[in-house]
Amino acid sequence: MNSKNDQFFGLTVAWLALVALTLAGLGLNTWFRDAPWLPLLVAAIIWAKGSLVARSFIEAHVAHPFIARVLKVFVALAPLALIATAFYGSTLARWATL
Repeated sequence: MNSKNDQFFGLTVAWLALVALTLAGLGLNTWFRDAPWLPLLVAAIIWAKGSLVARSFIEAHVAHPFIARVLKVFVALAPLALIATAFYGSTLARWATL
């Protein structure tokens, strides 16, 4: 296979993985709505999707190391914020009103 087809195949697989992770997240919401561990699993899915987008579509692995590290931190912030809000939402809301 030539390089163009290799890239197309990789992007197609990444897109299908994003669709599968999205559908898995929708199913988790339906099946395990009241589970106390659900925010952790949703945060892991969000992190996986962000990492997949950063690697496959933004091509962070070929960027300058500083940019790649900044992107990794950015991708990690959303799941961490979700976990903090899920478990400490009232405390964070109280702090935000000060």
